[in-house]
Amino acid sequence: MPATLKPLDVAGFEASVRETYGFDAGLRLGYLFTPNTLGYVLGGYSWQKYKLDTNAGFDFDWDQSGYFVGAGVETAINSNWTIKSEYRYTRFGTNDDLLSDFGVPDGTLNLDTSRHTFQVAANYRFGAQNGGVASFEAPAYNWTGFYVGGAAGAGASVHQIDVPPAGDLEFNGIGGEGVFGELNVGYDHDFGSWVAGVMVDARYSGMTSELEIPGGSINLDTDYGFDVLGRVGMKVNESTLAYVLGGYSWQHFDLNASSPIGDFLDWDSSGFSVGGGLETAMSSNVTVGLEYRYSQFSEKDFSSELGLPDDTLTSTPSFHTVRIGAKYKFN
Repeated sequence: MPATLKPLDVAGFEASVRETYGFDAGLRLGYLFTPNTLGYVLGGYSWQKYKLDTNAGFDFDWDQSGYFVGAGVETAINSNWTIKSEYRYTRFGTNDDLLSDFGVPDGTLNLDTSRHTFQVAANYRFGAQNGGVASFEAPAYNWTGFYVGGAAGAGASVHQIDVPPAGDLEFNGIGGEGVFGELNVGYDHDFGSWVAGVMVDARYSGMTSELEIPGGSINLDTDYGFDVLGRVGMKVNESTLAYVLGGYSWQHFDLNASSPIGDFLDWDSSGFSVGGGLETAMSSNVTVGLEYRYSQFSEKDFSSELGLPDDTLTSTPSFHTVRIGAKYKFN
């Protein structure tokens, strides 16, 4: 399904940018955590077609090429089938001639595009029958117990800006990106084929939305936060868990400008997170995993800080994050 971004909606005028089709060509290199689970990194070339649609009677398309890098976890569920969770970061080259067909000089508008994607997929391996199921056997892992862990990840933040007095002006997709680190504690209980648990984590993030202006820049930082989550998972083999999660999230935001202005507004917001992942045991105490989350936070009204009537200017933040983590379980 093509991705769609609706960055502008004002006074009846709507414009949207869609990813219509594209392809990637790359290589991957992996390490067997267990006889049935592979952890890997990958990278290569990426090409993408984009289209701008409007309701004003004009549209155009263009293409961009660049590179992608990523990582994943793939595990065998029998001799032929594997499932995997995979994250990719894609960066495309700068497009500076987007408006050339309209007689606008090159360099008037520069477009820098990047993309974070997470996928869950199944693969069928041909000619694997001769290997037999026994070739994928691994020691059974008991998930019951308390654990501590850490993770590193990357994410993309999005701020939906609404200005109702300006013809219901809406920017849906003003965003940024960055990396983060995370620590967590939790407890899981093994019910046989299923596992359920709770966890608390805290993170510090470098995800930033930056607006360059003459003489400096304005930054909206998604800096620190925490989550209280529950998860339920199904064992896809003796040592690997596929799971979904959800729960409460809290996040601090900071709006600042380059020197000499510095910080001028910060706030916190509550919301929720949902997601899923794959986690596999490397020993009787250590697991590693790859996980995706979508987080949505409550609306912030900036009107009073600017001396304006309520609901004049609001922002609704959300972000997509992917993390690679390790946990140590106490017996």
